[in-house]
Amino acid sequence: MTDLAHWKPRPRPQRVTLEGRYVRLEPLSALRHGDDLYRAATEGNADDRFRWLFETTPPDRASFGVWLQKAEASEDPLYFTVVDMKTGEALGRQTLMRIEPAHGVIEIGNIHWGPNMQRSRLATEAQYLFSRHVFEDLGYRRYEWKCNDRNEPSKTAALRFGFTFEGVFRQHLVVKGENRDTAWYSIIDGEWPVLRKAFEDWLDPPNFDADGRQRLRLSALTARAIGANGIDFLRIGPEARTLVETIQAQAYARVLDAIGVVPTPLLWDYGVILDECEAWLAPRGEGLLILRRGAEDLYVESIATLPAACGTGLGGALMQAAFGRARALDLPKVRLMTNARNPALAWYKRLGFVVEREEDMGDRVAVHMVATVA
Repeated sequence: MTDLAHWKPRPRPQRVTLEGRYVRLEPLSALRHGDDLYRAATEGNADDRFRWLFETTPPDRASFGVWLQKAEASEDPLYFTVVDMKTGEALGRQTLMRIEPAHGVIEIGNIHWGPNMQRSRLATEAQYLFSRHVFEDLGYRRYEWKCNDRNEPSKTAALRFGFTFEGVFRQHLVVKGENRDTAWYSIIDGEWPVLRKAFEDWLDPPNFDADGRQRLRLSALTARAIGANGIDFLRIGPEARTLVETIQAQAYARVLDAIGVVPTPLLWDYGVILDECEAWLAPRGEGLLILRRGAEDLYVESIATLPAACGTGLGGALMQAAFGRARALDLPKVRLMTNARNPALAWYKRLGFVVEREEDMGDRVAVHMVATVA
């Protein structure tokens, strides 16, 4: 449990500019952004975009100007515009709202991304810039996303962005003369390092082909759980280093006598490993899978089960999860390296791994193995 004895209230967000590769978030200015935002609010399927917002599609520029003045003056919600870095055009807006500095809690809301932003790198980076600002600049503990429980696109987006679904508040609000049951989602500070890497990997230009199509899906990179054989394995990150080291020490103690040397995973710096790799934990902490994503393959750095889980099928489920993860990441091969004297070598072969090569490392012989993802 996190010790909060020395917790201090966090600063309130200010009207600052947040700059990315594709978009820039600027404090909303009625004068500077008004015409662009009106165009974004009224073009295309405007009524559909306003369906779940508290406001309605602006009927004319004059009435929208009145709304802009109120939005610019507001402190909570605090409005930002999303500006295209290439064109300088304001394409949408979003807010930081329900700001609770005493508890380190804040929400993204009032999102209106115009037709030129929807389902694009621009929208994803706008969300990323807010997240990074909340956790890294402001030091908040919790970042929330809420929406009407009937708003399926918003719920899908929340999961794609790495938020965790927490439940539904029934009869939470009355909006436009209708009841609103509100679906709640959150990201907490301990989850952010993993999600930050997922966003940055997805936003990296090489992730897109010449026509702008994504190579890897963000939802695959931000996945919080993977399932296999009826078991859900949860993603953990650098915050779980002590737990990971404990599991690894207990799991690999079983093979010490068989291989005659300290198993390689017990020599690792887990601060580095958990920063560079994916780690997936069994529900009761009785097993752990550590994966490294390559350009053409997924590398099983470690697959470990505690002695008490021996013979339960957990190891097989962990390996099936590795293959499922490779499919999700569109990687055709799974690779691993093991000690030539490891009793698990025969098990790997039964699972479809074949020996690529052996490597004499002085105090041990490493066996490099590969399997094709079906």
